[in-house]
Amino acid sequence: MEDLRITVIQTDIHWQQIEANLADLEEKIWQIPEITHLIILPEMFNTGFTMNAGALAEPMNGRTFKWLRQMAGQTGAVVCGSYIIREKDRYLNRLIWMQPDGKYFTYDKRHLFRMAGENRIYSPGNERLMVELNNWRIFPLICYDLRFPVWSRNSYLKDQDRLEYDAVIYIANWPAARIQAWDILLQARAIENLSFTLGVNRTGKDGNDIPYNGHSAIYDPLGGNILRMNGEQGIRSVQLSGEKLLEAREKFPVYLDGDQFAIK
Repeated sequence: MEDLRITVIQTDIHWQQIEANLADLEEKIWQIPEITHLIILPEMFNTGFTMNAGALAEPMNGRTFKWLRQMAGQTGAVVCGSYIIREKDRYLNRLIWMQPDGKYFTYDKRHLFRMAGENRIYSPGNERLMVELNNWRIFPLICYDLRFPVWSRNSYLKDQDRLEYDAVIYIANWPAARIQAWDILLQARAIENLSFTLGVNRTGKDGNDIPYNGHSAIYDPLGGNILRMNGEQGIRSVQLSGEKLLEAREKFPVYLDGDQFAIK
């Protein structure tokens, strides 16, 4: 496996201002100093974590979708993040995985944060998304999904003699009040799944006066910390080692003793 270069954008989000957020993020993307394979944005990167879906939702192929396609095409990198999609009579917190060639994949958030009423506004997804990038298998998820390890379980595919994925990504609007859980669970997901684990959170304060303090982070397959950001806005690029991933799995193949189960 070759190495994979990841760029994390930890940013404040202008509350419910789509054009302002796209302009700000475009400027940040052009500040990335080196070639990268993947640019990761936070959850609901163009509005903040809002329940005002009726006013802010976009159809597929709308303004933000076209912006993602433009950013991916111009940078030559995959760009991913979630925003509000309207599909028929439903609203979805949808992650878009946009490739430079314009091909894309989607993941609709499975676990909706009921304490903020997300489950009353949005419809849950029911399918996991596995994507490939430079021979890496990557599993993108959204925020509250982090609390549910069964959904992110890295199962051993015996017939292929491999694990399902090599890196899992959690994009989020995770509040400062519960940041300890974010820190602990990200590291736990790395250890239990023998995979690189990436968490990309926002900073600042939203329109509900809820503060966010970042803590975007990357952990290696043994739980070692590769990147830890504090509460400031910032752009960080990290090289993930394919050699280190394979070495960790060969030396400590705990996945061979995992329980078999099915998700309903």
